[in-house]
Amino acid sequence: MIKDFEPRLYQQTIFATAVKYNTLVVLPTGMGKTNVFLMLAAQRMRQYPSSKILLIGPTKPLIEQYLLVFTKHFEIDTGKMAVFTGNVHPEKRAELWKSCTIFFSTPQGLENDIISGKIDLREVSLLGIDEAHRAVGDYAYVFVAKQYMKLASHPRILALTASPGSEIEKITEVVKNLHIEEIEVRVDDDPDVKPYVMEVDIKWVYVKLPESFRELQKYLKDFLHERLQKLKKWGILQRADTSIVSKKDLLSLQAQLRGRAMQGEKDFVIWNAISILAEVMKVYHALELLESQGVVSLYMYLNKLEHESYSSKIRAMKNIVSDLNFRSALIKCQSLYDKKVKHPKLESLKEMVSKEITESKEAKIIIFNQYRDNAADIVENLNFIEGVKARLFIGQTKKNDKGMSQKQQKEMLDSFRVSEFNVLVATSIGEEGLDIPKVDLVIFFEPIPSAIRHIQRKGRTGRQDKGRVVILVAENTRDVGYKWAAHHKEKQMYSNLKHLKKTLSYVLGSRKDAPLDTFVQEEKIKIFADYREKGSGVIKQLIDMGAAISLSTLEVADYILSNRVGVEFKTAEDFVSSIIDGRLMEQVKELKRSYERPIIVIEGIEDLYSIRNVHPNAIRGMIANIIVSYGIPIIQTKTQLETASLLYIIAKREQDEFHKDFMPHAEKRVTDTRWLQEYIISSLPGIGATLAKPLLSHFRTIKNIVNASIEELMKVEGIGKKKAEEIARILDEIYN
Repeated sequence: MIKDFEPRLYQQTIFATAVKYNTLVVLPTGMGKTNVFLMLAAQRMRQYPSSKILLIGPTKPLIEQYLLVFTKHFEIDTGKMAVFTGNVHPEKRAELWKSCTIFFSTPQGLENDIISGKIDLREVSLLGIDEAHRAVGDYAYVFVAKQYMKLASHPRILALTASPGSEIEKITEVVKNLHIEEIEVRVDDDPDVKPYVMEVDIKWVYVKLPESFRELQKYLKDFLHERLQKLKKWGILQRADTSIVSKKDLLSLQAQLRGRAMQGEKDFVIWNAISILAEVMKVYHALELLESQGVVSLYMYLNKLEHESYSSKIRAMKNIVSDLNFRSALIKCQSLYDKKVKHPKLESLKEMVSKEITESKEAKIIIFNQYRDNAADIVENLNFIEGVKARLFIGQTKKNDKGMSQKQQKEMLDSFRVSEFNVLVATSIGEEGLDIPKVDLVIFFEPIPSAIRHIQRKGRTGRQDKGRVVILVAENTRDVGYKWAAHHKEKQMYSNLKHLKKTLSYVLGSRKDAPLDTFVQEEKIKIFADYREKGSGVIKQLIDMGAAISLSTLEVADYILSNRVGVEFKTAEDFVSSIIDGRLMEQVKELKRSYERPIIVIEGIEDLYSIRNVHPNAIRGMIANIIVSYGIPIIQTKTQLETASLLYIIAKREQDEFHKDFMPHAEKRVTDTRWLQEYIISSLPGIGATLAKPLLSHFRTIKNIVNASIEELMKVEGIGKKKAEEIARILDEIYN
C-alpha cells in the first residue's frame, strides 16, 4: 500500500514494536514520525481490511500536513481520505465517516462526535496521536484514547512526539492516559538515527540592557521587593533571599493558599496574602516583558492594567495602579515608548537578518517570539530592511485580540514554502510539527524555560540540510535563568525516558481502569444534555459509565433524566454569580413549571459564602426560597465524578420505573395554557422561545400556524424563507 518511500532502519525497528504494542515514539524533529504511522496504517489495513484508520493532531495546519504525506505515499483513492476540523459540519462528518477509510482530525470536534455517537470507534483499528505530550489533564486526547481502548474491536495506539516533557510525573501521565505498553526513544547520537540527523549549530548571543531600561527595571523590582518582604514577615514566604523567588515558586505558593482558602480556612492573613500574590504575579510579568521583550509590549501591558483598574472591583488591581513605584514605572515606560527606544535584542536581530539576506537571497528565516504585540513590532521593524519580506504568523482570535484563521495560517505557510516571503515571525503556533523544508536560520527572541518548546523551536531547522539556531539573551535578567532551565530540562527528559522505559511494566501495572460493573447493562441509560455542556467533564464521566448522551438545545434545565426529572447544574461560583445577576430566580421558575421532579445540583468544594462579595444571608435566603417556596431540592457535589454518578443513578431509577423512551419535548405537568402554547411552537425548527411569541401573536392559535402557507409564515418578523420552508417540511412530511 506504500509508494515512493523507503523506510530508514530506525523506522523499521520502531515499526516492529508498534505492530505488537501500543507505543509512544519519541523522535527528534524532522525524523519522519508520520512515516512510522504510515507504515503501521498499511499493516493494520492488511490485517483488518474493513477497518478505519484515525490520526489526530492539535491544529489544522498539521492535519493538512498528514493528508499531504498520505496522498504522496499511500496507495488509496483520495476520496477515501477525509479531514475533520471545526470547519466541517458535524452532519457532514457523520456522512464522511460512513464512506471514508482514513481520517485526519483535530481532537476537539472528534470528542463531540464520540459524545453524540456520530462516529463509531469500534471500526478503528489504529489510532495515531501526534504531539502526544499534550495528553495530560483534561485535554481531548485523554478522553478520545480512553473511549477508543474501551470500544475498539481491534485497538492499537501509536503516539508520536519529539519531546514528552522533562518531569517524570508528566511523562508517566502521558503514558497512562494513552494506554502505552512500550516506549521507543531515539536521540540525535543514537547509532541508527545519527546518519540521518542534520547538524544544527546553536549560538547564544548576549546583549546588555541600556541604563534607561535599568531605571525602569528598578521601579518594578522595588514594587516586588516590598510585597515579598511583607509575605516573608507574615510567614507565608519561607525563602531567605526574596530576590531569587521564581515564577514557579510564586505559582506554587498561590495554589497552596487558594487550596487552604477553599477548604474554609478563614485566616485573615491568607486572604491578604492571596491578594498580594495576585499583585506580585502581574508586576512579575511586567518585569519579564521589560527584560526579555522591550518597551512596546510592556507599555501596552501597563496601560491595560491601568484601564482595567478603573472598572475593576478587585482590590489587587487598584493597589497596583495606586502604588508609587508602579506609577513611576508607567511614566518612565511612556517616555521610552514615545522616544521609540528599542530593546537591544531588536537591534541585534535586525543586524543578523540583514546579514543573512544580503549573503543569500534564497535564505529563509523563522523568528520565534512568544508575545503577539512584540512579534508585530518585530515584523514592522524588519520590513524596513532592504530585501527582507517579513510576515506575522499567529494563532486564532483570543479575547479582544485579532488572530489568523486556520485557512489563513495554511495559506501563509504555503507562501513561505515557495519563498513568496523570506522571514516568518511566529508565536507559539509555529513551534509544533510544521514541516517547512530548508529553513536556514531559526532565531529565538527569548530563551524558553520549557524543554518541549525549546526542542520544538529548534526542530524547525536542520530538517534537510545543516541548520543554525541563534538565541538572544539579555544579560543579568530572567533570560539567563530560562536558558539554563531549558538546558537542564532537556537532559532530564531523556534521562527520565530511559528510566521509564526500564520500569514501564511497574508504571503500567494499574493502567487499565477497573470496570464499572455497577453501570454495565444491556440497554443504555439515556440522558439528554444541553449542547453547552458538551465540554463538561460530567458528560465524559457519564459516557464512561455507559450512558447514552444526546446533545440538544434545551430551553429549560441542563440535563433531562426522564419525563419527570430536569436538572439545573451549576458550579459553586456560577450559583453565586446567578444570584447576583438575577438569572437564578427565572431558571428556578421555569424548572418548577416544566418538571414534576426538578433538581438543582451545585458542584465544587468552594465555600459558597466566600466566593463573591455577597452577604451570606442573601445566599441563605435564596437557598431557603428555592427549597421551601418552590419545593426544589438542592444537592451539593464535590467533583465531576460525584455529579455524574448522582445523575446516572437518578436516571437509572427513573427509567427502570417509568419509560426509557422519552424526549426533551415530552408531556409536562403544566397547567399554564399560554406557556404550553409557547412551548409547543418553540419546538419547531429554528424557532425557540424567542420567535414562538411573535408567531402566536400573529396567528392567534397553534392550529393556524400549522395550517399556514410558507408565504403566510414569512410575514412574521424573523421568519425568513428558509425557516418557513423547514417548518412546512416538518409539518407536512409523512412520519416514517
